[in-house]
Amino acid sequence: MTGGGNRKVSAASVSGGAHTRMKSKQSNSLRLSLGVFRKLLWLLLLGFSAWFYQLIQPPPPKICGSPGGPSITAPRIKLRDGRHLAYKEHGVPKDKAKYKIVSVHGFDSCRHDTAAARALSPEFFEGLGIYILSFDRPGYGESDPNPKRTVKSAAMDIEELADQLALGSKFYVIGGSMGGLIVWSCLKYIPNRLAGAVLIAPVINYWWSGLPENLSNEAFKWKPLQDQWALSVAHYTPWLTYWWNTRKWFPASSIIAHNPDVLSPADKNLIPKLSFRHEYAAQIRQQGEYESLHQDLNVGFSSWEFSPLDLKNPFPHNNGSIHIWQGDDDRVVSPKLQRYIAEKLPWIRYHEVSGAGHLFSYADKVYDSVITALLLEEK
Repeated sequence: MTGGGNRKVSAASVSGGAHTRMKSKQSNSLRLSLGVFRKLLWLLLLGFSAWFYQLIQPPPPKICGSPGGPSITAPRIKLRDGRHLAYKEHGVPKDKAKYKIVSVHGFDSCRHDTAAARALSPEFFEGLGIYILSFDRPGYGESDPNPKRTVKSAAMDIEELADQLALGSKFYVIGGSMGGLIVWSCLKYIPNRLAGAVLIAPVINYWWSGLPENLSNEAFKWKPLQDQWALSVAHYTPWLTYWWNTRKWFPASSIIAHNPDVLSPADKNLIPKLSFRHEYAAQIRQQGEYESLHQDLNVGFSSWEFSPLDLKNPFPHNNGSIHIWQGDDDRVVSPKLQRYIAEKLPWIRYHEVSGAGHLFSYADKVYDSVITALLLEEK
């Protein structure tokens, strides 16, 4: 009779079962460790991302007239979107003026940087009946920042400024260096409001469509390495522009850093003529470098929605003229690219100044020639 006696279990069987249970515990422990490690890694990555996001954020602007912000000293208009533009008037009273000109300042400048107003004699103003209106572009001087600033918004600001100050249906625009980019915007978006325009050593966006790649690359690589980096950051990763240009271990823009190495010998000889800028230099960036300098880089070197090389002549009946003035020894803007643009737009009157650098418009009598060509030679 078969009973339910004890089953014999071999030592090997007991050992194998224990080993299996041990491997299972080790496997569970490993999975648990990997899971914890992944969570820790994710939390670390999340914390680093939050820290880096905070690091690259520019500080809030110090709005003129706000508590703790700079005081308001200039006349201003209020735009439709609620922002304010500060302005300055020069020359004869506008109600007596024959010619009304809006002057657009360049990079790291403001309404006081109106070379024409400083260079022209009172007799010149009176003789021709010239009125010049300069203004602080958004974020500069005493004009409110525009967090939605675009290439187009600059032209819209000028049109609204001209309308509120009753300049009439037509006016002239003059822009130097980075201000030249704004003049291109005016030629695109408000050509019907222009009586004529001047671009003085206008900055060129190396990513404009229509520029030959070989020529654009040559001009880009001709710039100092620190500017190649700074402009590439502004074009490809504009959200890093503030961080890049404010970290000492990165090569910031040479213009922001006031590096004299980017100036030609002729430019360096003109620097003493700019001593007047010390009177108001502190006002230029007083609302913050991001809303002024860095936004200039981001917008100016962004992917534009149009290319100046595709523009049509706004004066097909010769009732106005467009001029580009360029120094042939400009170390900031490529004369080669400027010549190419002028060749592609034959309706532009191109003037190249021999031996001149980027600051040539501050030389004696230059603006006499610029204004004469704009106002009188077209007649």
